[in-house]
Amino acid sequence: MATITPKRHAVVDTSHCVACGACAEVCPRGAITVWKGSYSVVDDGLCIGCGLCAKECPASVIRLEARP
Repeated sequence: MATITPKRHAVVDTSHCVACGACAEVCPRGAITVWKGSYSVVDDGLCIGCGLCAKECPASVIRLEARP
């Protein structure tokens, strides 16, 4: 069985992230963690590009981008 790689992934603008953790709470794959209380980090290997984190982010600093 072949592994399907999602066409997009979440990217966080860490310079404006408020580290509230709302994105991590809604991520169905557990791909987001808040790093040392400073900003959210996305594990690209787990991210499926669903966009739930971007919709939930109160600071609007998460966007979906095409994978390289």
